[in-house]
Amino acid sequence: MSQRIVCFGEVLLRLGAPGHERLLQSPALQVHVGGAEANVAVALARYGHEAALVGRVADNALGAAAVAELRRHGVDTRALQAGPGRMGLYFLETGAGHRPSSVLYDRADSAFARANAYDWPALLAGAHWLHLSGVTPALGQASADTAIAAARAARAAGVRVSFDGNFRGKLWQAWDGDAASILRELMAQADWLFADHRDIAVALGVEPASDNAEARFDAAARAAFAAFPHLQRVASTVRVQHSVDRQSLSALSLDRDGAAARTPVCELSAIVDRIGTGDAFAAGVLHGALAGLDAQDSVLFGWGAACLKHSVPGDFALFDAQDVQAFVAQDGYHVRR
Repeated sequence: MSQRIVCFGEVLLRLGAPGHERLLQSPALQVHVGGAEANVAVALARYGHEAALVGRVADNALGAAAVAELRRHGVDTRALQAGPGRMGLYFLETGAGHRPSSVLYDRADSAFARANAYDWPALLAGAHWLHLSGVTPALGQASADTAIAAARAARAAGVRVSFDGNFRGKLWQAWDGDAASILRELMAQADWLFADHRDIAVALGVEPASDNAEARFDAAARAAFAAFPHLQRVASTVRVQHSVDRQSLSALSLDRDGAAARTPVCELSAIVDRIGTGDAFAAGVLHGALAGLDAQDSVLFGWGAACLKHSVPGDFALFDAQDVQAFVAQDGYHVRR
């Protein structure tokens, strides 16, 4: 079952206000290692796959600690090099009730953003998948060019490409990047796309008019298939936010041949941390494919992983495959002894 997946992206340090405090309401911040692609790599490693992270961290104690944390969860960090620059940071203020959470980025001139020289044929040797996300090209033109080069090299080598839209407006606005054209190029290289109608609308410029979530997703996915001939599957979570603390989550996928999959709705009434839930979903769906599950069971696994991620602080989904399978099977809340 185990196959090699290469993820490319920036490892971040997350500095969060304790509990539901405002930033610096008290003189303390809680630190977690994270980043979209790192989150996917950690989850896949915990599911038993050979997950490698490619990128650059700061050549200092912070970078070394971040690499050690990834290695602790089984991620192959041999291609995660140390170099000049700083660690990318983001500050998180977790909302409550009707006060939404907020993120403040501090990523300019990071070691990752400075780096643009990667030997993709060597880094992709033996890989079955390359996973990228829209966070990386949002950092600047150099990072965008590098992500596109990685995707093109993977396609040339016969390595399948998954791409998570992960649109981050604040990051694109910081350098006035041409998000539409860059995301179109990355989606054009993808076999699988993790994106909702809003991500696809950024790339294609057309947003479905329906108020129905399934209809919007279906229309957006079909538009993506028409625009991107290599694309074979589009998958997305569907989130309904009643408040910061109470939300509903389901998931959908559509294949080029018209095969559709959908999940039940999970009622999330005691959310601990929703950061990284989309990454947990992507990793879960990829795991399903790598494990030989069909489209329906793959999406169910991804949905289960995303639902469970809401119960754990930090960016990482710290579960193994048995945990997710038990949730999907509705094994109950009894203490497991």
